[in-house]
Amino acid sequence: MSAQPDHAPVTPYAPAPGAPAELLAQLRADRRAERWVPAFEQEWAAALEESRRTFSLASLYEVVQVWQARVASAPTIDAFLASGRDETGFVELEEIRSRPR
Repeated sequence: MSAQPDHAPVTPYAPAPGAPAELLAQLRADRRAERWVPAFEQEWAAALEESRRTFSLASLYEVVQVWQARVASAPTIDAFLASGRDETGFVELEEIRSRPR
């Protein structure tokens, strides 16, 4: 019997040092820049303040990760919306099914 763990520890997400600046450049180049840039800057400022208060980079990493996911998923969401499908009823049904009983 071994005292070694049977799983590898999860390494925390850490973006590249230039990731926030690259992300901001992508947001500025996007057609949604008018809404997205101020939202990113507001979230970044709040995370920066929390980071100063807690001495942790976790909130900054989270902001970068969330916005990278938004940018990456935007073309798929655009394509879905452009397809003209109306999923309103499905969303409502799923919300009803997911409510606690």
